[in-house]
Amino acid sequence: MRYADQVAGIPWERIEALRKEAASRPALHFIDGAFVPSEDGATFPTLDPSNNQVLGFAARGGAAEVDRAAQAAHRAFARWSRTPARERKRYLLRIAELLEKRADDLAVLECLDAGQVLRIVRAQVARAAENFAFYAEYAEHAMEDRTYPVDRDWLYYAVRVPVGPVGIITPWNAPLMLATWRIAPALAFGNTVVLKPAEWSPLTASLLAEILQEADLPPGVFNLVQGYGEEAGAALVAHPLVPLITLTGETETGKVVMRNAALHLKRLSLELGGKSPALVFADADLERALDAVVFQIYSFNGERCTANSRLLVEETIFEEFVGRVAERARRIRVGHPLDPETEVGPLIHPEHLERVLNYIRIGLEEGARLLVGGRKAETSFRGEDLSRGNYLEPTLFLGENSMRIAQEEIFGPVLLAIPFKDEEDALRKANDTKYGLAAYVFTRDLERAHRLALELEAGLVYLNSHNVRHLPTPFGGVKQSGDRREGGVYALEFYTDLKSVGLPLRPPHVPKFGR
Repeated sequence: MRYADQVAGIPWERIEALRKEAASRPALHFIDGAFVPSEDGATFPTLDPSNNQVLGFAARGGAAEVDRAAQAAHRAFARWSRTPARERKRYLLRIAELLEKRADDLAVLECLDAGQVLRIVRAQVARAAENFAFYAEYAEHAMEDRTYPVDRDWLYYAVRVPVGPVGIITPWNAPLMLATWRIAPALAFGNTVVLKPAEWSPLTASLLAEILQEADLPPGVFNLVQGYGEEAGAALVAHPLVPLITLTGETETGKVVMRNAALHLKRLSLELGGKSPALVFADADLERALDAVVFQIYSFNGERCTANSRLLVEETIFEEFVGRVAERARRIRVGHPLDPETEVGPLIHPEHLERVLNYIRIGLEEGARLLVGGRKAETSFRGEDLSRGNYLEPTLFLGENSMRIAQEEIFGPVLLAIPFKDEEDALRKANDTKYGLAAYVFTRDLERAHRLALELEAGLVYLNSHNVRHLPTPFGGVKQSGDRREGGVYALEFYTDLKSVGLPLRPPHVPKFGR
């Protein structure tokens, strides 16, 4: 599909060159500073979600490759943890610069591999560069902590020190941005990394490894093992030389990782699923609420952990507001992710499309009323044939909070609208879920907004806005949405150990045993 000689400033010839390169050159592991195949030569395919044709191949790693990567990260840690902070800062700034330089290639490759639309992916690539630039500034100062003088006799001080190799397991929906979100603080604070990207979107991880190699990062500081979760991922969680594990993924995967990591007493940072509510009160700026609600559920193809997949609307405006959401949902432009006018692209994989379609069937069986969508999209907004891809019409249901489609994470462009009577009813329904990642409140009553911000069971609460990340603020969920906070100085709690040092300023009294 060729829309013009250029797509958002990217020459079409470059897009085709990247596609051919992906088809002709497998995405390899990157271990100890070198790109290497699997020991047995095994590979696995990655599909183009727009047509389900094989886009390329990646090396299929397992315990052997993870062991080599972990050993390399362990050896490199001895050097990297002692590298002066100002030097680590320079490395991170160089990586950020190279990410910006290769931004178009990264954006195109992620569109092709993950099915995310170009307008979204370009912002994600910019965030990836920002992650490194942001944590470069923390490298020199964040390890400082506090001193504790005791009279004139003792000086105690607390200092943060790096821990060791970090195992980073990333999801398929935003593979580049979410990898750099963890890699950048790990490296800034003196740790080394073993990355295991999702098998459904592995390609940008290898391009990221090329960029880190070009930045002259010392061998072993960053390592990449491609492969399946049950093979490479499980081996990484179990490896004795990797004390820290981060995972962004679904809650059931998080439970498996937590059980396996417990056998080795590993420190975990889990960013898991969500079923986030948007609460819209009658006194809200309804235009702003409408824009935010529609964007937050249907952008990113609905494959977003912080999506407001439950829409709670005050019953006095319920019919009018939901009708306007339905009108907007019907007009969303579904099409190829490289079309710059596309708003919703294909879901990541045929298995995931079937999973989402199954939830739509469940909703109908439960008695939910289908207002918009609910079917596989066969034709784009330009009239192009979409039947070979994993396209789904943006979907809107009316239902109740007790339904499975209200309680279980669907991870697609599916919204359920639910009425509420008053503030108490809205709060009760919003909190009636096992998840607690994000919540959104739309009201002009600021006292109410702040009351709800305190009472909503969520790690992130946005008032009169969609989700706009600010890197210094803490990110994470409660209940079954996660158990840690990352972002800014809060990442220190995971990526460093806090050490207390005591120094007597005059000879201390020591009891004389055994004299």
